[in-house]
Amino acid sequence: MKTYGTLTLTTDHRGRPEWVIDDLAPHVAIAFKRLFPRVPATSTTLHISDTDEIRSDLRWFMLRYPLAHGEQQAIEEGAQRVVDKIAERDAILLPTWSAGEVPGFRPGMQPYLYQSQAARIAINNGGLLIGDDVGLGKTISAAATLTMGAPLPAAIVVQAHLAPQWKKQLEKFTTLRVHVIGGTKPYDLPAADVYVFRYSNIAGWIDVIKTGLFKTVVYDEVQELRHGPSTDKGRAAAILSGRAELRQGLTATPIYNYGDEIHQVMEYVRPALLGNANEFAREWCSGRIVKNPDALGSYLRETGYFLRRTEDDPTVDASMPRPNIIDWQVEWDSGAVADDEAITRTLAMTVLRGSFVEAGAAARELDLKMRHMTGIAKARSVAAYVKLLLRDTPRVLLAGWHRDVYDVWKGELAEFNPVLYTGSESGAGKERSKEAFTTGDSRVMMISLRSGAGLDGLQQHCRDVVFGELDWSPQVHYQVIGRLRRPGQPDQVTAHYLHTNEGSDPVLLETLGIKSDQSRGISDPGIAQPAKVSDDSRIKRLAQHVLAGTVQAIAA
Repeated sequence: MKTYGTLTLTTDHRGRPEWVIDDLAPHVAIAFKRLFPRVPATSTTLHISDTDEIRSDLRWFMLRYPLAHGEQQAIEEGAQRVVDKIAERDAILLPTWSAGEVPGFRPGMQPYLYQSQAARIAINNGGLLIGDDVGLGKTISAAATLTMGAPLPAAIVVQAHLAPQWKKQLEKFTTLRVHVIGGTKPYDLPAADVYVFRYSNIAGWIDVIKTGLFKTVVYDEVQELRHGPSTDKGRAAAILSGRAELRQGLTATPIYNYGDEIHQVMEYVRPALLGNANEFAREWCSGRIVKNPDALGSYLRETGYFLRRTEDDPTVDASMPRPNIIDWQVEWDSGAVADDEAITRTLAMTVLRGSFVEAGAAARELDLKMRHMTGIAKARSVAAYVKLLLRDTPRVLLAGWHRDVYDVWKGELAEFNPVLYTGSESGAGKERSKEAFTTGDSRVMMISLRSGAGLDGLQQHCRDVVFGELDWSPQVHYQVIGRLRRPGQPDQVTAHYLHTNEGSDPVLLETLGIKSDQSRGISDPGIAQPAKVSDDSRIKRLAQHVLAGTVQAIAA
């Protein structure tokens, strides 16, 4: 048989398996580089990371251009594994699939179907990134993975303030023995099925990790590792992933900033799936920007190593009712913000008419000033609404942003013993607030719009969230709703959006639902979204809104 080059399976400088393709005929080299964009366009000897997906593609390529090699069995086995895993995954994701009685869960605490599905896929794959939306119970999916067959003991790595919560949830839902790792200095570990690390202390345990004690690893909020081995926690996690037989990442937001972060995230879950850093950059990126987020998101899903469900997924929708949305206009207190109105008008004029530097600085200040002024001007009306709501509901989660807005709410709602869960409290302070709200005498928890990541346990005690201040990002609101709409919630969750016809609220309401970013394409490929509105345009519209006189007090 005529061959067009040679193919060799070897290892790279890090000891990872890779394929070397050499002696290609010129026209075959062009075809190979076109079909495998992760290889360098100028190289004559080509190197490409070894995965089952690459083996499958090599098999397909060699149907047209045979290469001399001695790895036919390895290629055939890799290609067959790809086919088998697709078939297994498709069967598991059918609504008729059943995991049966999931072992290790306490009576009455069985996981939902979609959580068992994620667990089984993770076990079959040996790795999975679960990108389920906020509130869908990724913690329970991880717990099901551990009880349905993942090798134990397992290490779970979490944000510092969530370690006690993970222990509490695992012991509440399962019979797993859980130990929270204390400090950065190793000590004799007690017998347990699960050891909970913090990202802040994992680096101190590298010597223990190197022993291979932990057979499974789960990374909660895995985007914490987006900087890869350049950080102490990233280096320790790389060793942990390298020794583990099963790896699982949990996050509703795998992309924090730029799309290239997904490469580092996936390296901890399924090493080499996207190639090495250079291969990934050549194939998918322009600088740090992913050129086609939808294509990358589709590829990750197709490989079976990224699973994401939203509230619109039929299996999820059958498990939990969608939130009820109430859009309510409240009063604007012009007396509370009289001193600020002239300042906002001056800033608005600078945004639209000033120099580049002046306009940029003014835009940032205008955004902050208008949102602050709006929060203050409607604070008492928001508190009055919450008081009325508390006549009919046991507790209210009240979301805001500014400290002096919280102060107004705290004074107006003092009879309900409000507590704070914001960026200012320590981990212990947050836990005290949570306990007071769930089992104590507090009926109002004031939560920062962006400080509730990973917060769990409110759903059995509260069904109403009130947005007393608004954010530019709709995802921020959805994440707050997800603190209540999650497994264990016995009622339909209601989200109350309180807004005025003045201040920044009209522009915020217009913007909400419009923003789009790279995370959307990778997380939800192919789902159409309206065009992105840049920060510059939104602030200019805010400035135009001020100067047009639509803020009643300013116009007067």
